[in-house]
Amino acid sequence: MARTTLMRMNKLGQLLLDEGLVTEADLRRALEAQGKDNKRLGEQLIELGILSPKAMLSALGKQLNVKACQLRHGLIDPAVARLLDREQATRLKALPLFKVGGTLTVALAEPQSLPTIDQLSGLTGCQINPVLALESNIVEFQEKYLGEQVDIDSFLVNLTESEVKVVERETLDDELPQEISKMVDGSPIINLVNLAIVTAIRDKASDIHIEPTKAATRIRYRIDGNLRELMSAPPSMHSAIISRVKVIGKMDIAERRLPQEGRVHVVAESREIDLRVSSMPTLLGEKIVLRILDKSNLNVALDKLGVGAHQMDPFRRIFSKPHGIVLVTGPTGSGKTTTLYSVLDLLSSPEKNIVTIEDPVEYQLDGINQIQVNEAIGMTFARALRSILRQDPDVIMVGEIRDAETARVAIQAALTGHLVLSTLHTNNAPGAFVRLADMGVERYLLASAFNGVIAQRLARTICPYCRTSYYPPESALQDAGWLGDADRVFYKGEGCKQCHDSGFRGRAGIYEVLEVTEEVRLCLHRAEDEEQIKTVGRKHGWRTLREEGLRLVEDGRSTLEEVLRVTHAETEDRTRAERAPGATALEQCHVT
Repeated sequence: MARTTLMRMNKLGQLLLDEGLVTEADLRRALEAQGKDNKRLGEQLIELGILSPKAMLSALGKQLNVKACQLRHGLIDPAVARLLDREQATRLKALPLFKVGGTLTVALAEPQSLPTIDQLSGLTGCQINPVLALESNIVEFQEKYLGEQVDIDSFLVNLTESEVKVVERETLDDELPQEISKMVDGSPIINLVNLAIVTAIRDKASDIHIEPTKAATRIRYRIDGNLRELMSAPPSMHSAIISRVKVIGKMDIAERRLPQEGRVHVVAESREIDLRVSSMPTLLGEKIVLRILDKSNLNVALDKLGVGAHQMDPFRRIFSKPHGIVLVTGPTGSGKTTTLYSVLDLLSSPEKNIVTIEDPVEYQLDGINQIQVNEAIGMTFARALRSILRQDPDVIMVGEIRDAETARVAIQAALTGHLVLSTLHTNNAPGAFVRLADMGVERYLLASAFNGVIAQRLARTICPYCRTSYYPPESALQDAGWLGDADRVFYKGEGCKQCHDSGFRGRAGIYEVLEVTEEVRLCLHRAEDEEQIKTVGRKHGWRTLREEGLRLVEDGRSTLEEVLRVTHAETEDRTRAERAPGATALEQCHVT
């Protein structure tokens, strides 16, 4: 690098070089461009696409020894943002974010400036907690929160009521306290709930959590399996927000001491969506969770579910038999119900009588008879299953096998000429047989009735907007049993606005398909243990979840760490010993 360029390179540039985030050639380009339009070095690096805003913030935070953040809507309280007027915020390059007690957190382009912090303290009467944000990011949100045409209430909600239409909405209860009634009747509460619902639907969230804290009402979304806080409201609004959700969910507003459940059908984003509502009293007030049941998220095509090409034939054979039982196993939230619904959609035809028993019915499917379990009146899985057998069914789906009675009735139904589909909580496919045997189901019945078992997990996929290459630590390679090229390039997401700085966007299924062939059936009949079932299954193409997950890593769709996280229950010692040395994950699974 030329001497004049070296003289112009500041401490930030040297830090970026030391961290390996940029090269000397990158710095030279940025410094040359900086000389033309007089922008800051960091801004030039971002504009040229050399560094992401997140990486730049991290480097600046280290340089200045302050906390850094990227601004987003859920981080900013609109009423608090207006503690400064537009002129003051622009002059100080600042934006108030939120207030806890007497401490005000403010985003600053220059958080190390003591005169700026003193001025902010004098203007707001608060103790200032400065955090670093990029100046361009601050200007963007100053426009949104401090513009002349911005009204706090209308911005807080950002939507009109018509954008979320509640079907068959009920009116407010007459016993609702007057002060809460007035708040709920006002548009800010209605529209705030609407905003929470629409934002969750747009971000493809599965759940909305509305919960009280001492400082605020926290609204979190579960996106791709992880909870993220994307919105908050003043604590004074909590009772009104809870009441609004209870009203549309047809729940008892006056009852705050006991858990309740409700359901609401809404039209949002030009489609109909069901919300399942659950309330629970906590120390600070009621918490509500809304489960979003969006039928458009159901993937009916097997390839879209994530079933590998090498698994497609055994997968189809398992479900195409006229009778027998098929189990889908995995922990809560691993997509078992979605898989079964997709299979039912494929099996559905005018020639078949398909009946489901669920607790609760999540999605309503055309042409399928769906029954809701109600244990309060004695309508259990086992009782409903016995009654269904008198309804001339061809295919029966049991939402979950929870006890020995349900397991026995399901097995008997499979042996008497019905195709039975259900779910079970086990770590892997071979473990399902052991679990049912522990429940008291005889081994010879398992051997006779089973078509196959499918275990599954959902792994987050890399965000395409911030995908970058990296080299995982050697420990991660060892934990995964990676026997391929350790020096190859792996991929991960760096974090951006599109993925809420997580580095992941969307999820893909990882499937472990164990078809019950004659040899596997004989193994079950002999009452052999899980390891022996695995050994026999491997001869017929069965592979562990860990091995199948490594395919996503090979294809650059997910990270090694993510696959390790979702398959942590797998025991790989036996698997590693059986792999051919030097083979990649794809070769180990016999894929061409």
